[in-house]
Parts: sequence; C-alpha cells; structure tokens
Amino acid sequence: MGVDRIAELVALEAKLQLETAYRLMARGVTIFKPETCVIAAGVEVGQDTVIEPYVQLLGKTRVGSNCLIRSYTVLEDAIVADGVLIRQNCVITESEIGMGAKIGPFAHLRPGSDIGEDAHVGNFVETKKARLGKGAKANHLTYLGDAEVGAGSNIGAGVITCNYDGVNKHTTRIGEGVFVGSDSTLVAPILIGDGAYIGAGSCITKEVPADALAVGRSRQVTKEGWAAGNRARLKKDC
Repeated sequence: MGVDRIAELVALEAKLQLETAYRLMARGVTIFKPETCVIAAGVEVGQDTVIEPYVQLLGKTRVGSNCLIRSYTVLEDAIVADGVLIRQNCVITESEIGMGAKIGPFAHLRPGSDIGEDAHVGNFVETKKARLGKGAKANHLTYLGDAEVGAGSNIGAGVITCNYDGVNKHTTRIGEGVFVGSDSTLVAPILIGDGAYIGAGSCITKEVPADALAVGRSRQVTKEGWAAGNRARLKKDC
C-alpha cells in the first residue's frame, strides 16, 4: 500500500489497529466496538479481559487476565495485573497496578505510580511516583506525589501531599493502617507512623508517631445568634 497523504497514513494505521484487536480477540479478549479502540501493535492483553469502546492501549502496555477496562481510558506503557477494574476516563502512564486493584473513574496515574494488590484509587485522584500498599485506599479528590502509603491505610477526601518546596521534591511516608482525615495537607518530608490518625482539616508538618493522633487546625469558635443579627444590620444599612 502506497502512502502519499496524511489521510492514507491514518487509514493504514486504523487497519493495522483493527487487525491487532482481532488478533487479541482470537486469544480470548473481548473488545466491544473494536473499530473505536486504539491498540498499539506491541500491547499484550490476557485472556477473559474485557475492553469497552473508545479505550486506548499505547506503547508497551501489558494487561493481565480477567480485567475490565471501561470506556475512554488511556493506558500508555502501563503494567496491569490480573483481575483489575479500571473505570471510565482514567489516564495511566508508566505505572504498575497490582492484582485486584480498582482504579477510577477519572483517576490520573502519572509515571512512577505503583498501586498494590486490592488497593483503590478513586475518582479525581492523581498520583505521581506514589506507592500504595496492599488494600490501601485513596477514593476521592486526592493528590499523592512522591508518596509511600502502607498496606490498609485510608486516605480521606481532599488530602494532598505537599511534595514540592519550589526547588526540590520531597517524600511523604505513611505507615500501615493509617487513617488520614479529609482535607488534610501533609507537608513533606514527613513520616506518619503505623496506625496513626490524622484529624480532618489538619496541616501536618512534623513526624507523627505510631498509633498517635495528630491534629493541626484552629479551634472552632461559635457565636450564637450572630448570623441573624448580621442580617438585620445589613438590611438596616440598605
């Protein structure tokens, strides 16, 4: 086939990708609407894995058996173990995902992420050079950069690791069985010991010993009746 124009090149690429999809299906992979998927020639996919429409598998991506990759997900140079669920609209690059893990929807795994067996990385969670141990969970609206999270730890909604000081990157180390409350900021470099609790809304800047409770926030002040009085003053001024 002679290729003289961009349109001809694109058509040839589509033909090769469709041939790759049919080759995978002959080996026991289910691909719904294969004409909508982009699958590079070097990609490997295990038996009984299901790939939904509009998925892109790029580079040297390897996907294990019995996985489900849902629509609009992009994997590039990723390694995915058996039994993994990747929900819709995830972007995963140069990362590894352990057996039975659940990812997404709308998760972004940047290079160097290593998600352990049965771990959860949920909706609108971003990781970069982050390692999550077995069964660890970060389910909502979280950023984990240059971080190590031990087995069974739970990272609450809105938690971020402050890994960059403007010049250098620093590591956050979280032990096993740690509970990090929602909307907390962990200023690296920092170590949080096994079994520790971090109170919601805390800014943690110092090491937290194992099994300790750390709270870094202002004490609540409640002024009863203030809102009603303020509304009355505003109406009077008008």
